[in-house]
Amino acid sequence: MDRTGIQPDSALAGAVTELAEVLGPKGIFTQAGDRARYASDQSGLVGDTPVAVLRPASTEEVSRVLAICSRHRIGVVPQGGRTGLSGGACSPQDAVVLSTERMSGVVEVDREAMTLTAWAGTPLEAVQEAARAADLDYPVDIGARGTATIGGTIATNAGGIRVLQHGMTRPNVLGLEAVLADGSVVSRLGKTVKDNSGFDLKQLFIGSEGTLGVVTKAVLQLRRHVPQSALALFALPDHASALVCLTAARQRFGSRIRAFEGMWPDYWNFVCHQTALATAPLAGQHGFYLLVEIEAASTQTEEELEAFFADLFERGVFEDGVLAKSLAEMRALWSVREAVGEVDDDFGHHINFDIGVSPSALGNFCDAADSVLAELPEAVGVLKVGHVGDGNVHLLVAHDGSAAAEERIEAAIYGLLRDWQGAVTAEHGVGRIKARWLGHCRTPEELALMRGLKTQMDPLGILNPSVLFRDTEI
Repeated sequence: MDRTGIQPDSALAGAVTELAEVLGPKGIFTQAGDRARYASDQSGLVGDTPVAVLRPASTEEVSRVLAICSRHRIGVVPQGGRTGLSGGACSPQDAVVLSTERMSGVVEVDREAMTLTAWAGTPLEAVQEAARAADLDYPVDIGARGTATIGGTIATNAGGIRVLQHGMTRPNVLGLEAVLADGSVVSRLGKTVKDNSGFDLKQLFIGSEGTLGVVTKAVLQLRRHVPQSALALFALPDHASALVCLTAARQRFGSRIRAFEGMWPDYWNFVCHQTALATAPLAGQHGFYLLVEIEAASTQTEEELEAFFADLFERGVFEDGVLAKSLAEMRALWSVREAVGEVDDDFGHHINFDIGVSPSALGNFCDAADSVLAELPEAVGVLKVGHVGDGNVHLLVAHDGSAAAEERIEAAIYGLLRDWQGAVTAEHGVGRIKARWLGHCRTPEELALMRGLKTQMDPLGILNPSVLFRDTEI
């Protein structure tokens, strides 16, 4: 990180002294052991120990510390819960970490406007609980809900299992407050739903992974809370049958489809039979497994799903299935899908691809990926699981742990993805790990525009250097 002339150690020490004066003893960590804990996220990428860990408690403090870092040309890595899987919260050399952990808490729940205002460091689960206490719901939901923060989900435009019904984070954010690289504060925390007065500037920060500014506060759009739902598991002959089910479900249930999750046989067999990660709810071998959750519009939802079952069975669409009759059975069915978060130790060294393609093309893309990987001796195992309704598959490819194996496998999969006009990341973010592959799903013109925005808003390149663009290290 020496392209624009990083300050020597003596100057860094002086900057840390200034930062400590602003933040006080609770707001900064300088001891090596404390700093080391903030070097990396959950991606597996090993970061460098940051120069200091900054823990501001307000937007004003964020503004002051960014002004200092800008003046000293020090790289700043914004961090939330460090649950990211793309290395976006890993610290590069000679950078400081800006953690939002002290900027936590729900500021307000407005039941009439159906909004919730929260600090960026608030855990997603805390926001969900506050919304439900008001008989409302914040619909963005991911497995790391207990640790992932609102600021982190905004920075990565997090998705999850309810995207089909409510979209990703982007449409669920009404207002934002963010601090730019030079310390300027951009604040629009209104609750206005219809606002066509100029550019929607909050969209610049949603999904930009902390490269354009640091989000400090957000106004979130809440939804009506419907606690009841019905859940079914279908065993199908192939992915094409899942698309038939999707079309039929949309016709019957409309926007009440809460989740539409798919599991390929390689994943099912691994978590249910090769390991003890989950218990198979169905016997036999099938070509595809589909988990469908429907929001309960009435006490008749289970009967509706049973009728859906009967209709599909008469049409020969599915081979077997089970309808959850209790909360315990629902948890048991979901445990098979959620076991993907527990496979790391048993599956060994692997690459976790977070790929997005057109939902109608997902099955054929996965078949093509299997064919490509079969030609690579480095690829020693494949698991596929994902969000069928929105075309997002998590493709896990096991290998021998070598850098050469990773290089060949990534080049093959991302090359195939480019041919299919897909996205190198559907919901995990680009981070540092996927920055080199961004050009496989973005045109040169798009990349030039993105770089232009980065240069305009962060001319010194101090905000999350090397995220999204590998050539933006300071």
